[in-house]
Amino acid sequence: MTVHFIGAGPGDPDLITIRGRNLIKQCNYCLYAGSLVPKQVVEFASKDAIIIDTASLNLDEIIEIIATANDKNEDVARVHSGDPSLYGAIAEQIRRLKALNIAFEITPGVPAFAAAAAALGQELTLPEVSQSVVLTRTSMKSSKMPRGEELENLGSSKATVAIHLSIRNLRYIRRKLEPIHGPDYPVTVVYRVTWPDQKIIRGTLSNIFEKVRAEKVTRTALILIGPALEEENYPDSALYDANQSHLLRTKKDLK
Repeated sequence: MTVHFIGAGPGDPDLITIRGRNLIKQCNYCLYAGSLVPKQVVEFASKDAIIIDTASLNLDEIIEIIATANDKNEDVARVHSGDPSLYGAIAEQIRRLKALNIAFEITPGVPAFAAAAAALGQELTLPEVSQSVVLTRTSMKSSKMPRGEELENLGSSKATVAIHLSIRNLRYIRRKLEPIHGPDYPVTVVYRVTWPDQKIIRGTLSNIFEKVRAEKVTRTALILIGPALEEENYPDSALYDANQSHLLRTKKDLK
């Protein structure tokens, strides 16, 4: 028996991996968070599978279901939105599984920040503008941020910052980053990326709160911040530069 933690991707059921889809088809149990994973994803499960929406369950209740499946030697598809390694709360589940000597495997999924970049039609790392992407969140009702990971520290460079689980914290984000980057620093909010009701809201640190409020977006949104969102005057990368040689393109080939 194995518990398969499966990244369902950001929303569109076409964006789940082939491996993830096949595992859902094969497993006897399918546990998923109905508030974040579309029903079309769990429809891949067989007609005999036990499908459970875990949105209203706590950790103990989820582990109890998995333990029951283990007693029956039946595999479990534990389906998470996006990629389970990012804010998926799989670590605490894995700790419990290890204590119970229950085997598990992880199948990655398309993360929200990658889907958002695709929806925006752009790259998040531009030459000489931004060569790093910071994935973070802010403290609200969830656990506190570790010391040293305060937003003003992580967001002090011009790296592209992807802020998860924080759409109700826009005024806090402005308060922390505007003194560093100024009021016109680019911000883009992507609501329910790849879902049918996806919204893209572009603005700056000074006006994004009002724009988001006007769209009545209060949950399930990713915040992207940084100059790569708007910069157009950046140099071409060295990767395809006709004057640059590398292992697969030698100077001889360039002549």
